[in-house]
Amino acid sequence: MDTRLLELRDVTKIWSIGRTGEQVPALSSIDLDVARGEFLILLGPSGCGKSTLLQIIAGLEAPSGGRLRFLRGDGGRKLTSMVFQEYALFPWRTVLENVVFGPEVRKVPRATRDVEAQRLVELVKLRGFEHRYPHELSGGMRQRVALARALANDPEILLFDEPLAALDAQTRRVLQDELARIWAETGKTFIYVTHSLQEAVLLGGRIVVMTARPGRVKEIIDVRLPRPRSLTGRQEAEILERLDELLRDEVKRTMESER
Repeated sequence: MDTRLLELRDVTKIWSIGRTGEQVPALSSIDLDVARGEFLILLGPSGCGKSTLLQIIAGLEAPSGGRLRFLRGDGGRKLTSMVFQEYALFPWRTVLENVVFGPEVRKVPRATRDVEAQRLVELVKLRGFEHRYPHELSGGMRQRVALARALANDPEILLFDEPLAALDAQTRRVLQDELARIWAETGKTFIYVTHSLQEAVLLGGRIVVMTARPGRVKEIIDVRLPRPRSLTGRQEAEILERLDELLRDEVKRTMESER
């Protein structure tokens, strides 16, 4: 049975920079299949086009070449929702009001959207904080609100652009486990951008390792390990070592190009 949800073929992106119109290639010949319900990691050095690829999947940017095709869709159901590093919450709305924003815009009946929003608030473990405003929450709690708001749109795919990068190490580790739990409970497809090898191993079902700019798929690693995971295990350590080998030359290339 074909479980593919998204297909990318020969996707390229070229940026036109400034008044000169200088052509800067960001992505080159990306071929990738994404399966329904998988936790896919996009891993690579800074500037390799990870976020650009995510924006193309989200429909926020158009590819310069190639094609992107969703192989399944449920009528008017939203295909993607994105969770950003900066939270992007409305400061004048409470937790619950932020979560219901998408369904509110789509004219979902109030009773239906309120019940679903409350369920999602409980899913991300923010029960009791429904009527707090973003400035009253910690960074980790705000990111939980952002995740609940993305889930409220009931998308096929959730896209994450380094959502935990701004958090302290302890909060980040807790939320990594929470993301793995929520992914398992919801059955959603997650595509997650990170530059952290450790985070990739802790969360990913498959890890797409990208080259330095222009970003290409260098290798895809299957992580067939039970959850929750630990970075002290032998198998995890072996995958970390392999990722380090794959990325070392790409990081060097990035550094040399910035000189």
